[in-house]
Amino acid sequence: MAKHIRNMDKLSKALQPVMLGMVDELAERVYEILNYFLQEYYNSYDPKSYRRQFDFLRSAVKVEPHVKGNKVMASVYIDTDSLNNYYNATGKQVAQWANQGTHGGLVTGSNTPRVWNDTMKETLENGELLKLAAEYLRSHGISVRS
Repeated sequence: MAKHIRNMDKLSKALQPVMLGMVDELAERVYEILNYFLQEYYNSYDPKSYRRQFDFLRSAVKVEPHVKGNKVMASVYIDTDSLNNYYNATGKQVAQWANQGTHGGLVTGSNTPRVWNDTMKETLENGELLKLAAEYLRSHGISVRS
């Protein structure tokens, strides 16, 4: 059924469900990649002197998309506030070490990912999210030129 759009408000309202779906799909992809690098971070080191709690492995959060003003927004992040089981380190410090490719601030090998930076490289910097957005819009009948 065709919609008659006579002003920008009606256009915005008509596009809102598509935008919510697209943003959800993009956020889900970032969340998947972040969890992949969290797992790779854990795989890159086998501690000998302590037993892991796996708090950091489970620290990724995806917030469902929502409309704020004329924008559709979602968030994907590491919940540093949930990382309270670490001895002599804050959750923020643990996340910073992981993004530096270290475990507890120690360099433990060359195969340790930079958790957040590598996530951004694999989603934003390589153009994957832009490609996914264009594909999503095309699949919903919206013409997009590359």
